[in-house]
Amino acid sequence: MFWFYHLCFTLASVIFRLPYRIRVRGRENLPRDRGYVLCPNHLSAIDPVFVVLARGFGKPMWVMAKEELFHNRFVAWFFRHVGVFPVERGKGDKTVLNNAIESVRNGRSMLIFPEGTRNKKGEGLLPLKSGAFVVAEAAHADIVPCRVLYRGGRQHLFCTVTVVFGAPIPIDSLNLGGEHAASKLRAAK
Repeated sequence: MFWFYHLCFTLASVIFRLPYRIRVRGRENLPRDRGYVLCPNHLSAIDPVFVVLARGFGKPMWVMAKEELFHNRFVAWFFRHVGVFPVERGKGDKTVLNNAIESVRNGRSMLIFPEGTRNKKGEGLLPLKSGAFVVAEAAHADIVPCRVLYRGGRQHLFCTVTVVFGAPIPIDSLNLGGEHAASKLRAAK
């Protein structure tokens, strides 16, 4: 799987840099020695590609995606081989959650859109879902805020895309308390 991920990453680096100018700020904020939960805003269907490319070459990243994207066999196969895994929105999936937590504990980074869906208007943030916080709390991992900005406010061909990585937020500093994460895990069972 790693060779396929790296091949796809390399191809995407070339292909997506032709019609887009990708700028990165704050890459030094990404922890190199441990797993973390990366939480970007979500404006366009191709945001995950820009975020993964901006993060740079390295250990494959897990990306959480809506289950509906996995209905096509080829797309499902491709996504699974590049680290994208399906989650049914609005339903707690214990297996997916446990795999995500274990993966982050083992040093892999994970991309979760905390809004849970694309913000089509792009104004402010939608209400945040708990998934990113549950994974970070249970894995004792930092949350890294991320912002994807499109010149002109919307993604379009030949636009400049800026990906900004904020400083890691230690999960303990959010005062969620172990009971909060434990109650979320129980609800997912």
